[in-house]
Amino acid sequence: MGWPNIFQRGTLLSRFSHHHIVVFLLTFFSYSLLHASRKTFSNVKVSISKQWTPSALNKSVELPVEVWNSNHLFPSAEEATLFLGTLDTIFLFSYAVGLFISGIVGDRLNLRWVLSFGMCSSALVVFVFGTLTEWLHFYSMGLYCCLWIVNGLLQSTGWPCVVAVMGNWFGKAGRGVVFGLWSACASVGNILGACLASSVLQYGYEVSQLLRQKKIWKKIPTGH
Repeated sequence: MGWPNIFQRGTLLSRFSHHHIVVFLLTFFSYSLLHASRKTFSNVKVSISKQWTPSALNKSVELPVEVWNSNHLFPSAEEATLFLGTLDTIFLFSYAVGLFISGIVGDRLNLRWVLSFGMCSSALVVFVFGTLTEWLHFYSMGLYCCLWIVNGLLQSTGWPCVVAVMGNWFGKAGRGVVFGLWSACASVGNILGACLASSVLQYGYEVSQLLRQKKIWKKIPTGH
């Protein structure tokens, strides 16, 4: 028995133009990058926990207790880990609520603008969370919670919009094959995020910590 028409050579590809390919790739990598940003956060939790819990007992550098105490957010790594878990819960809850809202907004507004706004704004929130607060040495649990709530709402624009765009461009014929390939975007994003985080983590937090230690050393009295 011969193969169904959909699997015959040239039958599926002949239905699509280069516009379909562009739409497929753009939506694929858009959602992959959103997943990559989530994966990087989970991969740097240990480093964030250490960053938030400096201790006078830290053997890497000898500093006065009052200097360490002026730079810590949590008294122990366990409390920092608990707070990071709370951030995950906050993100998932806001993301779930945002999916419903984003679906309604996407039906009423231009999908491209909604998706672009969500991705760019989410990138800005992640930048503020991980970089700007470190540059300013401003650590606040309330700020982190607010940022992660906003991040969940913004990232929720991704899934409804990319699915709607794909549904508009690809008809019923061959949709199973197309969406089967396209659905790998989440896994690709997780792999990409893990690779990126592991490749730059040794530079990011260590460099920022060295810079902060340099500033801290300037605060230490040198004596006569």
